[in-house]
Amino acid sequence: MPLRFASNPGLVAYLTIGDPDLATSHAIALAAIDAGADVLELGVPFSDPVADGPVIQRASERALKNGTSLRDVLALAADLRRERPGVGLVVFSYYNPILRFELEAFCAAAEQAGVDGVLLTDMIVEEASDYLAAMRQHHLAPVFLAAPTSPDARLERIAAASEGFIYAISRTGITGTQKSMTTDAEQLVKRLRRYTQLPIAVGFGISNPEHFAAVGEFADAAVVGSAIVAIIEQAGAADAPSSIARFIQGLRGGAREPALPAR
Repeated sequence: MPLRFASNPGLVAYLTIGDPDLATSHAIALAAIDAGADVLELGVPFSDPVADGPVIQRASERALKNGTSLRDVLALAADLRRERPGVGLVVFSYYNPILRFELEAFCAAAEQAGVDGVLLTDMIVEEASDYLAAMRQHHLAPVFLAAPTSPDARLERIAAASEGFIYAISRTGITGTQKSMTTDAEQLVKRLRRYTQLPIAVGFGISNPEHFAAVGEFADAAVVGSAIVAIIEQAGAADAPSSIARFIQGLRGGAREPALPAR
């Protein structure tokens, strides 16, 4: 089932849970939702985040030093589901924490917590049969990454396996902000449209209102991660929630627009 984006473009906001601490992550999440985030990616801190740039790597290190675990992320998800029932909640993780938790147990716990979907950065669609079976048994939407370098046959397979939305990577490489959006992202979204009616969210490098507006010209949503995590790092615990709220409001130019019909 597709995740709902109440605005055009929709906003998917990534948080590394436990950075700077769990209580502040909770407050930041609520602030992000109330400021206009349609979907939250609840990042599970991991010791070897090879797909992430230095900003999210540092956040993971801080969260791990605080002892943040996958169970903590699921507990926070359950709190957010009670407090903001309309928001989309996606657990964002590498596969190793899920394996340690045990796949079936994780999917059951995520369903119980009210999680909508899961994005595993290192789960490839070609090896996902057991994962997909467990996800579907527990009514969780698998979200897959699609890259500009993927051949059409692989994009079709990703589209067939995905639910919730598809995360289109704007460029190859690791996460992090960039000065301008590449044409690769728009071309990738056009290619994906051949194979899916799901919303397509573009991420990797979106950090300002210009990026956000540009993505809205061709995609259903934008994913903002490193820019948010950097603000949290700079603001500190006391000021992070209000700083994130201002940033998200600024991305939208201070106003939320009605959603366009799904394309």
